[in-house]
Amino acid sequence: MSLFQLFQSSLHSPKKMAAFRLIPIGKVMQYIFSYIFIMSIISFIYFINGISDQQQSMEGLLEYFSQIQWLLYPFSFIFLFVLNTLLIFVRISIFAYIGSIILLLRKRKGEFRHIWRTTLFASTIPMIISIILAILQVSNNYLQLVIYTLTLIIIFLTTKYYPVKR
Repeated sequence: MSLFQLFQSSLHSPKKMAAFRLIPIGKVMQYIFSYIFIMSIISFIYFINGISDQQQSMEGLLEYFSQIQWLLYPFSFIFLFVLNTLLIFVRISIFAYIGSIILLLRKRKGEFRHIWRTTLFASTIPMIISIILAILQVSNNYLQLVIYTLTLIIIFLTTKYYPVKR
């Protein structure tokens, strides 16, 4: 399956998301790192725009930034990429742990690695919403709560398609 097919199925089919638990980890890592790369590019663009705004207000820094610009931008992109990777992996792992509890409560069979993969694909819609909110520069704790709740609802819907324990 291509990354686009995975993405497309993650938008509308909880049954396929549950089946994605069997996808090889390499394809899962390609999917998550492509998302992290997109998030890092967006963060980097806002970082560059923030530096430009700060440079205009402080004339002394303008010369300093022009001298270290070739060094500042690559390191800041790498830092943003690593930070986004850490945050997204932690977020998916926390939701996967909650998903494993949901599996136990629903008496379904599944290992943590399976629910982790399912959680990644179940997080697609909430991640898209997060990207849109970041682009629009909308930040609100209630919106984050809605995004987290949406993730849990999708995980709950996907666990219905896991095999029943016998």
